[in-house]
Amino acid sequence: MIEENSGVQEFISHLIELRTRLIRAVASVFVVFLCLLPVANRLYTWLALPLLKKMPAGGHMIATEVTTPFFVPMKVAGLVAFLIALPYVLSQIWGFIAPGLYSHEKKLALPLIFSSTLLFYCGMLFAYFGVFPFVFGFIANTAPQGVEIMTDIDKYLSFVINMFIAFGLAFETPVAVVLLVKFGVLSVTQLRGARRYVIVGAFIIGAVFTPPDAISQTLLALPLWLLYEVGIIAASRMTPLSKDHPVPLDS
Repeated sequence: MIEENSGVQEFISHLIELRTRLIRAVASVFVVFLCLLPVANRLYTWLALPLLKKMPAGGHMIATEVTTPFFVPMKVAGLVAFLIALPYVLSQIWGFIAPGLYSHEKKLALPLIFSSTLLFYCGMLFAYFGVFPFVFGFIANTAPQGVEIMTDIDKYLSFVINMFIAFGLAFETPVAVVLLVKFGVLSVTQLRGARRYVIVGAFIIGAVFTPPDAISQTLLALPLWLLYEVGIIAASRMTPLSKDHPVPLDS
């Protein structure tokens, strides 16, 4: 009975700690969001610059819903607030799960969390500065004669978020490769042998997530392939987890 009670108390204490850390994480995003509210419209203008610069003279963006001019900048401020607070949010997640990890798992998890976050940021920056100018230039140049480009601000935001997610996830390729090798799912030799299929798959992904022009497709496919090679290089310098830390037979 005593052991049962101690187990229940321990479970409740974990729930309380989880609630506390979730409140801290949400509060951090909310505080940053409040700080960004005065510049929400500027944030949207900055986000729309790649398209605005490619529009023909006199081109502009529109709002097709009554509340869109108010809510869309709020969404942008919320997105930026989450990205700014993300390191703190991840630190709260790490603080909750770290006590339950073994020492070798901590050594693996912390670098992976840091690198995956950094790579996702890099993917978003690459999309904004490297891809958007080509994509929107292609759209503006291929518009039929007599068609005036007037993109809805809400639909533009949805497009941008989808592109950010696509390129952010694409830049996670090295992390995925390292995990596959570390946990013994695939070997470095197998990954090298699958290179040709990865290249073809990268161009297929590029065709699906970007407008149908060769430049935009290549701008996603080429980094995806190069990051795959980076992952192979990083994975070749480590030993699979099963060899480093064999699981006991009685576990």
